Amino acid sequence: MTKPGKQVHLAAHFPGVNNTTVWSDPRSESQIDFGSFVRLAQTAERGKFDFFFLAEGLRLRELKGRIHDLDVMGRPESLTVLSALAAVTERLGLAATVNSTFNEPYEVARRLASLDHLSGGRAAWNVVTSFDAFTGENFRRGGYLDEADRYTRAAEFLQTARELWDSWRPDAVTADPARGEFVRPGGIGAFRHDGRHISISGRFNVPRGPQGRPVIIQAGDSDEGREFAASDADVIFSRHGRLEEGRAFYKDVKARMAKYGRRPEDLKILPAVTYALGDTEEEAAEHAAEIRRAQVSPQTALAFLEGVWGRDFSDVDPDGPLPDLEPDLGEGVSKGRAQFRGDRSATVEKWRALAREKNLTVRELVIEVTGRQTFVGTPRTVADRIEEFVRTDAADGFIFVPHLTPGGLDDLVDKVVPLLQEKGVFRADYTGPTLRDHLGLTKEQAA
Repeated sequence: MTKPGKQVHLAAHFPGVNNTTVWSDPRSESQIDFGSFVRLAQTAERGKFDFFFLAEGLRLRELKGRIHDLDVMGRPESLTVLSALAAVTERLGLAATVNSTFNEPYEVARRLASLDHLSGGRAAWNVVTSFDAFTGENFRRGGYLDEADRYTRAAEFLQTARELWDSWRPDAVTADPARGEFVRPGGIGAFRHDGRHISISGRFNVPRGPQGRPVIIQAGDSDEGREFAASDADVIFSRHGRLEEGRAFYKDVKARMAKYGRRPEDLKILPAVTYALGDTEEEAAEHAAEIRRAQVSPQTALAFLEGVWGRDFSDVDPDGPLPDLEPDLGEGVSKGRAQFRGDRSATVEKWRALAREKNLTVRELVIEVTGRQTFVGTPRTVADRIEEFVRTDAADGFIFVPHLTPGGLDDLVDKVVPLLQEKGVFRADYTGPTLRDHLGLTKEQAA
């Protein structure tokens, strides 16, 4: 049974460290200049979005032993950017991706608590993991962590961060000159954590933030990732942008929550999506096709294929047929964020069958298998489709990933958001100051 009047949640993703952004488009601007971050964030806030999201890559991608420079790369660190954005936004949530494998709980908890104070209660943390020694070479610990342990460390890392935030009582700071008391006696507790991955003790040096604890976001789709999200996350950054897949994922994750004493509404599921608008359906479809061809250049198509096949395809024509070569089942030629993980042989056979069935060239095949435009149509049909996803429990909302920086959200905010507001399924204005208010989540109290 559908839920009438269910409200849509919207968030904005600043694209980068991948080939989503069409950096060669004349309308694209800097991925580093602070003005780009300001414009996209302020557009999202004008649209009354819940939060502004930054991903992060800890090592540059390499292809065949060289830096892969076809994607956007080299962006400032997320928490630094969001701390600056706190000064030029008023209500928009600020979500940073911070790795739990190659960081330490005390420092991450301290920086996130600081962002929550600076922003007046708008901080969020996307908890991610890394499994590969290639990324680990940038850090003291290197590739010490087995892939099987990444979620156990992430869960313990998050638990430890919460212990640090909770070590300050909400009323610890009294600043009472009459009594000569700045901090209430017993207001700052000691912490001690002795676990499998983390052993620390002491006293935390940042007071409890306006939200109690920052909002927690999680993006894993494995069984371990779903369980982690059901037990600990406030938001899931999902990849399920198709209706039936979204409903299955939504039902599965929400059903896991009861055993952790949580309600379905305590977790918001927000798939990452894109959009392409037009005055007609045909015009929108043409626009979407143009975007995909710009995102998958001939060089990008070959690089993508090389990552899957594990072979050098320098002599392959991207506008020709798929080469009749078997995959190299070894380490492969691609390292870093785009490193292929999975069954190479099965993937190659699946793609060969698709190329034969549709008579696709190499570039057309890559465009087909990496299609990203979730919502394509007129503003009215896109608004209707967004409402359908949320109303029928395929999602609680969406994180939009525009293909242009920094103007990629303009059409969505100006043409689609007003229609959602007209339908009564999206806020006309913010109703509270914190990100937890926007998401309809309760303030986190100390355990």
